[in-house]
Amino acid sequence: MNKGHLVDRIASSAKCSKTQAATAIDTMMDSVTGALKKGERVTLVGFGTFAVSQRKARNGRNPQTGSLIKIAARRVAKFSPGVDLKKAVNRK
Repeated sequence: MNKGHLVDRIASSAKCSKTQAATAIDTMMDSVTGALKKGERVTLVGFGTFAVSQRKARNGRNPQTGSLIKIAARRVAKFSPGVDLKKAVNRK
């Protein structure tokens, strides 16, 4: 499923226009992104939690040359699925 499919589904389910559904999705993504930039966690009960994690600097290898390279420390976004999402995915 891509963003277009999601917009179609939300528009038909909520009985609103595709433009309104797209605006709602964009607003949600912007809100989650803004919160993560500030280092906050975003929890959607039953669905999951978005959080920021810190990765340490480490050494790696260039796959083409095999030479050693230094990989800088960075912040990464992580998603942990909620209990209801895990149950829904594992149902047959």
